[in-house]
Amino acid sequence: MWRWSRSFSLRGRLLRGLLLPVIAVVALNSAVLYRQALRAADTAYDRTLLATAKSIGDLLEVTELDGKTRVKSTMLYSALEPFEADNRSRLYYKVTGFDGEMVSGFSALPAWKGKLPLRGPYAALVDFYDAEYQGQPIRMAVLLQPVTWSTGQGMAVVQVAETLELRETLARSLLIDTIWRQAGLVLIIAAVVAFVVHRATQPVRRISHQLRSRAGGDLTPIEADDAPRELQQLVAATNDLMQRLRDLLEHQKRFVRDASHQLRTPLAVLKVQVQSARRGDLDAPSALAEIDETVTRAATLANQMLALAKVDQMRQQDDAPVQDWAEVARAIALDVSPLIADAGIDFGIDTTPAPVRSHDWALRELTRNLLHNAIKHCPPGSRLDVQLVNDGRWAALTISDSGPGIGQDQRARLFQPFAAGDLRSGSGLGLAICHDIVILLGGQIELNNRVQQGRIEGLDAVVRLPLTDNQAL
Repeated sequence: MWRWSRSFSLRGRLLRGLLLPVIAVVALNSAVLYRQALRAADTAYDRTLLATAKSIGDLLEVTELDGKTRVKSTMLYSALEPFEADNRSRLYYKVTGFDGEMVSGFSALPAWKGKLPLRGPYAALVDFYDAEYQGQPIRMAVLLQPVTWSTGQGMAVVQVAETLELRETLARSLLIDTIWRQAGLVLIIAAVVAFVVHRATQPVRRISHQLRSRAGGDLTPIEADDAPRELQQLVAATNDLMQRLRDLLEHQKRFVRDASHQLRTPLAVLKVQVQSARRGDLDAPSALAEIDETVTRAATLANQMLALAKVDQMRQQDDAPVQDWAEVARAIALDVSPLIADAGIDFGIDTTPAPVRSHDWALRELTRNLLHNAIKHCPPGSRLDVQLVNDGRWAALTISDSGPGIGQDQRARLFQPFAAGDLRSGSGLGLAICHDIVILLGGQIELNNRVQQGRIEGLDAVVRLPLTDNQAL
C-alpha cells in the first residue's frame, strides 16, 4: 500500500484528496435527492389520488337490500381515465360498505388495516401508504367517506391505488438532471484544482530542474524567492544541508592538501637520513637518533592533523555531555608531570569546580595542547602556573608560562594551521586545534604577553568556556 501511494505525484495526491470527498458528497447528495424526489412525487400524485377517491365518494348512494341499508356505487372504471396521467401507470379502486362488504371496484385490492394519521396533509379522513398489488408496488390512498340518508348515516371506505411507474420516472428524471449538473460541477472543480495545483507546484518543478542540471560538485544555495511559504522551509533546510556538505568537503580538501604538503617534508628528510646512514656518513647511534627524531615529528604531525579533522567532525554533533573542567585539568597535569619534571619546571595548579558542556576528548585535547605548548616554551627551572576559576557565568583557564612571549607579527597568525612561532619546534597545529575546539564550545581564547617594567616575563594563555548547571554533573 505504501509503495503504491508513493508512485503518485503530489498533483495526483491533491487531486485525489480533493475530488474523492467531492464525489462522495455528490453521491450521497444524489441518493438523498432521489429520496426527496420520490417524496415530492408522492406529495404531488397523492393529491390526484385523493381527488379520485373524493370523486368516487361523491357518487356513492344508499339503497335498501334485504331490509338493510347498503352503499351503492354508480361510478364506472372508465370514469377514472381523466385521472390517469398517461398510459404508463394504472389506477385501481375499491369501495367497501358500512359492514366491510365489497361494493364495487377490484376485490383483490388489499383491505385497509391502518390508522388515520393524527395530522394529515389534507382536510380529509385520508391515509396514504405503500403496498403491493398483483406483484407490483402501488401507492394507496384510503378515504373514509361519510354517507348520510334521511334516517341515519354511515362511513364507507374508498381505496384508490396507483402503480409507481410515473412517480419513479419523475424521480429518475429529477435525479438524472441533478447528476448531470453535479457531474459538470465535479469536472469544473477538477479542472480548477488541476490548474491551481499545476501553478502551485511549478516552483517544485523549477527547483528540480535546477538541481538536475547542476554539475556534480555544485553545492551552491537554491534560489527560490517566489516559492510558497511552505516550500521555503524545505528550500532553507536543503540549503543548510548543502552548506554543511560544502564545509565538510572543504575540510576534507584542506586536510588532504595539508597532509600531502606537511608530510612530504619529514618523509623526504627521513629518506635522506636513511640513505646517509646506509652510506655510513654517521655512526649508527647518531643516525638512529636523527631518524627517531624525524619519525617522532612525523607521528606528532599526523596525530595533530587527525585531531584537527576530528574537531571538524564534532561540529556535526550536538549531544555533548557535561564535564568538570577542573577534574580534566588535574588529570592532564598528572599525565604531563614527567615532562615538567624533566624540564625542572616549578609547577603550580589551582582549580575550582567548573562544569562545562563538552565531549571528553575535546576538553582533554584543548588542555593538553595548551600545557604542552607552555612546557615547550618554559626555560628550565622557570615557573609554570595553571589556574581555573569560576565566576558564575564563565569558566576561565589561565596557563602562565615564563617563556619569551609572542611578537605582534606572530599574534595574527598563531591560530592558523601550520603557523607556528618557531617552525623548528613544532608543526603549528596545536594552537589551531585549541582555537577550533574553543570556537566549537562557544568560548574565547587569548594569548597575552605578561609584561612588567617594560619587559616580557612570559605568556598567559586564557581560555573562557560557558558554564552549565552544576546539577547536570
